[in-house]
Amino acid sequence: MKIGIIGAGQIGSALIRLYRKAGHSVKMTNASKVEKLEALESETGAKAVPLNEVVKDVDVLVISVPLIEIPKLAKSLGESISLDTIIIDTTNYYPIRDGRIEEIENGMLESIFVSNQLSRPVIKVYNSILAGSLCQAGLPNGTNSRIALPISGDDKQAKQVVATLLSDSGFDAFDIGNLSDSWRQQPGSPVYCTDLNLSQLRRNIQKAQKEFLPERRELALQFILKQNPALWLEWWRDCVTNNRIVYETDLND
Repeated sequence: MKIGIIGAGQIGSALIRLYRKAGHSVKMTNASKVEKLEALESETGAKAVPLNEVVKDVDVLVISVPLIEIPKLAKSLGESISLDTIIIDTTNYYPIRDGRIEEIENGMLESIFVSNQLSRPVIKVYNSILAGSLCQAGLPNGTNSRIALPISGDDKQAKQVVATLLSDSGFDAFDIGNLSDSWRQQPGSPVYCTDLNLSQLRRNIQKAQKEFLPERRELALQFILKQNPALWLEWWRDCVTNNRIVYETDLND
């Protein structure tokens, strides 16, 4: 599959490595100079290209940038994304980083905001897993303890393609419904960065309560703010444990 990835931070770079390992063709870009991607390009064989090139001739486009950057990105992209390209949205809303986005504060779902800005449908996935889990916790297809991730979007065929990519990267997929249902996988949900298997995910997705999401998101964030960002590969498991407590995740199978 031909994949373009915008954003080579923790999640984006993990996906670049995983997709290349699975044999996919990957182009990548970032907000700064593409020269900064030379080491990743040499390591993975993914091709570093400018923004206007990353969207050309790709089956899937992954957008993995801070939510606050989406309006600027949408303006830069214009109408350059092919109507045949599936767009994956990995973003999450954190006011401490993104500032106050009034549409979201007033009830608009995060990925609907992204879709509206891009004027294109999106599939929401990979937003509910820590980069440490993405890098280190993937397992072969058919493994009982394999972590499962929620997928939401309005195009069933597109979600099937994304589910295949998710499996290629080491994780099971669980279709939770349309993009209007994507609030169930936003920060604060019992399934958000809690590393659940498929049966656990299926049960906990029903336990999500929209009105509790912002408060629980901010409470769980306090743990992250106390950690050294440079050592994230050392504390991500503790973050998963903390999230399970704060989000009242049911770990029974």
